[in-house]
Amino acid sequence: MSADTKATNLSLEQADEEMYKILKKEEKRQFCGLELIASENFTSRAVMETLGTVFTNKYSEGLPGKRYYGGNEFIDQAERLCQSRALKAFHVDAKEWGVNVQPYSGSPANFAVFTALLKPHDRIMGLDLPSGGHLTHGFYTPKKKISATSIFFESLPYRVDGETGLIDYKALEAQAKLFIPKIIICGASAYPRDWDYKKLRGIADSVGALLMTDMAHTSGLIASKCLNDPFEFSHVVTTTTHKSLRGPRGAMIFFRLDKELKLKSKIDFAVFPGLQGGPHNNTIAAIAVQLKQVDTPEFKKYSE
Repeated sequence: MSADTKATNLSLEQADEEMYKILKKEEKRQFCGLELIASENFTSRAVMETLGTVFTNKYSEGLPGKRYYGGNEFIDQAERLCQSRALKAFHVDAKEWGVNVQPYSGSPANFAVFTALLKPHDRIMGLDLPSGGHLTHGFYTPKKKISATSIFFESLPYRVDGETGLIDYKALEAQAKLFIPKIIICGASAYPRDWDYKKLRGIADSVGALLMTDMAHTSGLIASKCLNDPFEFSHVVTTTTHKSLRGPRGAMIFFRLDKELKLKSKIDFAVFPGLQGGPHNNTIAAIAVQLKQVDTPEFKKYSE
């Protein structure tokens, strides 16, 4: 056996004892401490195993059946399986919805949607960060534009009522009629209430806007039908896969298969080649493994 072959067959402990020790310390910290960070979770052994497979070795720019590299027949199978399981997990019809499972994480997924459906300086509305919103929904301060979405697009935040702590839908509607956004974003990182998607869609329709839902923090609860269903009224739905879904660190973009809006072609192109190169195939395969677990009575019980 050559020296190079020996080197590639070493365990982590043998190859890099320093990093191995750090890993073991982090492992102990996670399993011996009490985690109270809502956006973190513990994924399964099966997911962890999938992340460490030969799927990580393959380059596969493009979409299933339309790759720029050869040898992707099994990568295509894995990605298509992930897509079908994603639609099934959220109880949506494959004739009405499509999904892109290639985004590296939630923030790039959201930005891909914006670059797909907006022109520079088009207008968006999202929940203000101090009200529980997310940076990627257009956050800025009086002195500085913080998120790339507020740099490249014009953003007007809506807020919660100061007394009730709930979304002020009447104020949102009034703002929307004055601002006329192209996209209204619902979803949050620190808003502990459910959303009235029907009311939001009505507001969006009244000003000619698309309704985008970012369900990153609550997607596991939505898949288990513990919360309202955003797919009934939204045009686009984004989510991470590692929070309440309990999967690896990745993201997905769901879109209506509307021939007039052409959301699929626009969003697919925005993800690649617009913002990303080759997808992380080991992550996509691991997402598929977790989505199979999501579609079980055990996961529903966990969510409840």
